[in-house]
Amino acid sequence: MVETAVVQKTELLQVADAVAREKSIDREQVLEAMEQAIQKAGRSKYGQEHDIRAVIDRKSGEISLARYIEVVDEIENEVTQLTLEQAHYRKSDVAVGEFIVDPLPPIDFGRIAAQTAKQVIVQKVREAERERQYEEYKDRAGEVVNGLVKRIEFGNVTVDLGRAEAVLRREELLPRESFRRGDRVRAYIYDVRREMRGPQIFMSRAHPEFMTRLFAQEVPEIYDGIIDIKAVARDPGSRAKIAVLSHDSSIDPVGACVGMRGSRVQAVVAELQGEKIDIIPWSMDTATFVVNGLAPAEVAKVVLDEDAGKIEVVVPDEQLSLAIGRRGQNVRLASMLTGWEIDILTEEEESDRRQRERRDLSERFMAALDVDDVLAHLLVTEGFSSVDEVAYVPLEDLASIEGFEEDIAQELQARARDFLDAESLRLAEQRRALGVEDELAAIDGLNDAMLVTLGEREIKTLEDFADLAGDELTDLEEGYLREYGFDLDAANALIMSARIAAGWFTAEELAEAEAAAAEVAEAQAEAAPV
Repeated sequence: MVETAVVQKTELLQVADAVAREKSIDREQVLEAMEQAIQKAGRSKYGQEHDIRAVIDRKSGEISLARYIEVVDEIENEVTQLTLEQAHYRKSDVAVGEFIVDPLPPIDFGRIAAQTAKQVIVQKVREAERERQYEEYKDRAGEVVNGLVKRIEFGNVTVDLGRAEAVLRREELLPRESFRRGDRVRAYIYDVRREMRGPQIFMSRAHPEFMTRLFAQEVPEIYDGIIDIKAVARDPGSRAKIAVLSHDSSIDPVGACVGMRGSRVQAVVAELQGEKIDIIPWSMDTATFVVNGLAPAEVAKVVLDEDAGKIEVVVPDEQLSLAIGRRGQNVRLASMLTGWEIDILTEEEESDRRQRERRDLSERFMAALDVDDVLAHLLVTEGFSSVDEVAYVPLEDLASIEGFEEDIAQELQARARDFLDAESLRLAEQRRALGVEDELAAIDGLNDAMLVTLGEREIKTLEDFADLAGDELTDLEEGYLREYGFDLDAANALIMSARIAAGWFTAEELAEAEAAAAEVAEAQAEAAPV
């Protein structure tokens, strides 16, 4: 009988060791799960209200089961607590806060108790396994890993990574890509997080960074840091563009990524199911970078509008379809790659627009300055774009224009200033007629034309303007003052001026708040992991 008990005790430790090895978790966690299972079975036998505790000897495997009763000053639970006076009848040298331990006989597990214990052990082991998986993979986000397809549900692929399972959602697969159970798959881990059902490892084959990692595996110069991939834009499964930069002037970054006879890029293309890849040189110069990004199309001219974040690209007429690409794919990928909104025009369209703008500007000069079309065209040709420029440019700049004499230049400036004065009076009267208050007009940075525009949009008081957000002024489609070229910082500064003038806070309070925000941002930056 004694020999059988010893065997059972030894088997308990052997089971714990086997489970720990199989699930790659700590042996101690398995033994703690067993203890909790035995405790649960003990409470089922002796009563759930009792404080039953089990301990498994880590060397012999012997199970100790006991009931614990706490010694307290005032009883709140008669089953698990005793007063000091009551406890002294059981044990004389006991103090408040200690426990009286009543050993219990070993449990003869019945079918239900055994099943309950098994469930507890399985649950605890599963929790420990999930925690182990999370700890192992939480720092592996950003890696490319290999796995085997375990199952496919509603297009989502569950991948066995050996020591964990990962999920490849349908939207993270390449179009028309299909897998079967047992297939080997390579993907990029883009997120690892805890969820109610345990840690989830999310993988992707459509992520731009997947392509970056594949090139790093195929191109030693990228892995060694000699070549950097500065930007990636993908239309997964169809086409992609990557911008590369070499830190060694003797190494061509495009050639290194293409490889001998295209061997390196073809290895990546094969992994991505034939996705076409344009490899372009990266440039600090925005215009050059955009021109490179639109390859293979040829570009005739580039016009940047930094305030609007736009760039206009002029291409020869026969290059238009190539620059735009099938369903706009080429220009869309170039825009994603460079971070600029790209408008493509043909040379003919750009010429027509330029002529139309010149004509409109000439007509404005003719109307404002009461001059003929010859003088108006001369002003436009010399680069004047507004009546303000004519009025306040140095007189010698006007007089230096071929065909202009000093008296003509003086007369033009006088007419320009008279026009601006008259226009200012007209706008001021219109502003008052709209009911725009003088307090709002006093805000430095708002002219009468802007105030009329605001008044037409029912922004008439200091409070109305102070209540706005910066993007309500600058939005490219619906911003109240978008036509005046404000950027978001300038718009916010105007609104803050209005709030101070309206008494919402003082300039000192604003300065203190901005300083406090800057300190918090600096502290967060220092605390952030590198």
